[in-house]
Amino acid sequence: MSVRLFTSESVTSGHPDKVCDAISDAIVDACLTLDSKARVAVETCIKGDENQGLILLAGEVTIAKEIFDAGNVPNYAQIARDTAASIGYDDHSIGFDSTTEERCKVLVRITSQSPDISQGVDRDGAGDQGLMFGYACTETEAFDDFSGLYFPLAAALSLRLTRRLTEVREKGILPWARPDGKSQVTIEYDEQGNPSKVHTVIIAIQHDANLLLEHGDESGEHAFVSAEIKKHVVEYCIPSILLSNEYNLVVNGTGRFADPGGPLTDAGLTGRKIIVDTYGGLGRHGGGAFSGKDPSKVDRSAAYAARHAAKHIVAAGLASRCEIQLAYVIGVAKPVSLRVETFGTSQISESKIEKLVGEVFDFTPKQIIQNLNLLRPIYSSTSAGGHFGRTPEVDGEFPWEVLDENIIAKLGQ
Repeated sequence: MSVRLFTSESVTSGHPDKVCDAISDAIVDACLTLDSKARVAVETCIKGDENQGLILLAGEVTIAKEIFDAGNVPNYAQIARDTAASIGYDDHSIGFDSTTEERCKVLVRITSQSPDISQGVDRDGAGDQGLMFGYACTETEAFDDFSGLYFPLAAALSLRLTRRLTEVREKGILPWARPDGKSQVTIEYDEQGNPSKVHTVIIAIQHDANLLLEHGDESGEHAFVSAEIKKHVVEYCIPSILLSNEYNLVVNGTGRFADPGGPLTDAGLTGRKIIVDTYGGLGRHGGGAFSGKDPSKVDRSAAYAARHAAKHIVAAGLASRCEIQLAYVIGVAKPVSLRVETFGTSQISESKIEKLVGEVFDFTPKQIIQNLNLLRPIYSSTSAGGHFGRTPEVDGEFPWEVLDENIIAKLGQ
């Protein structure tokens, strides 16, 4: 039989799109710190040029009147500068310096939420119409390093690689590495449809241009970068059982990714990495981005709730793959539809599982927010490295990733 392959990608926290997600989520956290019921929908755009970078903040924020009147509102421009700098963009020579007005201009265009939207949300209705998906599977469960994630393996590995690219830079393990980078992992499946090994790994990492002087020419530079990435990133992150002598590794496929890079060479926008944020393409996506939105926006909170439910279905042994779709009407609390898909992996009917899900989980925005405790400043850690398949309290809060034994028991009855 022919080999079957599936590929997922990820990007580092320093990819320009992810910088924008980080800034937008830092603003969400700042607003929720002041007012747990703040309404936030903020988009970020970032772009550099040879002389000066630009960060544009646009959107809507509504904070309680007494807090606003007292002047206790976030300094949006400073949050943007500090966030970009914390990611590593504090040096114009590498592609962006957010720390000074001379090198970085910040434009703020943030107004208050529309009163027509607000009145619907105040009735505990959904903050918008739309459809959301949650997904879980058992692909990661055969490997000790990933046990309990219930997540697509290619996505889990690609996300782990980009988190490691950030780690080796921040810890000085690879001091020549820059914030901007990407990963891509292709998994080979056996005849039963189970992941068997890693077929291909692709890494792109911006690096210090002076490596060329240290290693003689582009060929020597590329060989050095490839060897270091193989040792400290790829074979550090991926369990050896998944790597064979024949796996393909491509590092900086053009041969070179030297300074300057980042926002100088690639504009960034909030919400442009929605597949990276979710399931690496193995599960469907409703189209709405997460970052920059408070949990009254079902684009975010209902996607978290759908993942929470799907993960419990799989953990309870009802299916080895589960996808849950929810759909909402703006201003209306209950979803207009709930659909469960198990792709032929369940021993009971999908209609029965749908009935169980409807009985065990409450998908109204108010109850999602309450049950997952979402009115907290917990969102900055979601802005890079994926919103799902994370380890709660290690990677960040991620309450939708926590398995509840009581829920598992109810589903298993």
